[in-house]
Amino acid sequence: MSSRIIQQQHGRCLELIIDNQEHGNAVSDEMAQELADLLDAAADEADLVVLRGAGTDFCSGRMSMGKRSGTQPQALDRRRKTEVIFRCYDAFRATPVPVIGVVRGRAHGFGCAIAGLCDITLAASTARFQIPEMAHNIMPTMVMSALIDRVPAKELAYLVYSSREIDAAAAQTYGLVSEVVPDAGLDAAFEALKTAMLNTPRPALCGVKEYLRSAPGMSIRGAVDFAQNLHATVNSSNEMLKQKD
Repeated sequence: MSSRIIQQQHGRCLELIIDNQEHGNAVSDEMAQELADLLDAAADEADLVVLRGAGTDFCSGRMSMGKRSGTQPQALDRRRKTEVIFRCYDAFRATPVPVIGVVRGRAHGFGCAIAGLCDITLAASTARFQIPEMAHNIMPTMVMSALIDRVPAKELAYLVYSSREIDAAAAQTYGLVSEVVPDAGLDAAFEALKTAMLNTPRPALCGVKEYLRSAPGMSIRGAVDFAQNLHATVNSSNEMLKQKD
C-alpha cells in the first residue's frame, strides 16, 4: 500500500490528505486504490470525511497522464487497468457518510473528478480546475462518469472539449464547487462547516446523503415516497430524539 494518503482521526471526523507534493499531489493507481479502501472503511470510525491535498495543490491528476506504453493493450486489459479508478469514484458515492473536499491550487483530471464527487466542496478563490485529457489524445469518459450527475451537460462538454483551466468562481457555477472563499479563510470556513455538520446526529448526516444519492434517479412520485419513508425512519430514531444542548 502507498503511504501517500495520510489519514488523521479527529473525533468523529476522518481527515484524508493526498501527499505527493513533488508531483502536485498527482495520484498513482496504488494511491487511488488506497483512497477507495479508506473511504470504504470510513463509516466504521467516522461520521464525516474531509479530503484535502498537502501543500499548495489539491490533486494535479494521475501520475500516468500522457504516458503511453510501447504496445497498445487489448480492450479487456485496458478495462481491468482502469477498474481501480472507477472503483475509487464509486467509493465517494458509496460511503454512507458525507465527504467534504477542501481545494487549494490545482484540481486537474482525476483531481477535478474527486473534487466534484465530494458531497460538499469548498474551494479557495485561487483554486483551478481542469479536465486536460483531450489535450493528451485521451477521451475522458472516466472523468465524465464521475461528474455526470454533478455538472450539466453543456458545461461538462465545454470542460472536456476545450481542456480549459477554469477558476473557482466558474467551477462553482458549473456545479463542481459548493462555496468559494478567500484563501486565508478556507480553513476557517471548513471548521465552521464541520462543526455544524457534527452537531447533527449521524442518522441525519447519512440519511441526507442516501436521499441525494438515490432520489435524482427516481420518478418524482418515487422520490417523494422515498423522502416520506426516509423522513419517518430517520426522525424516529433515538439519536434524533435527543435534545441538543
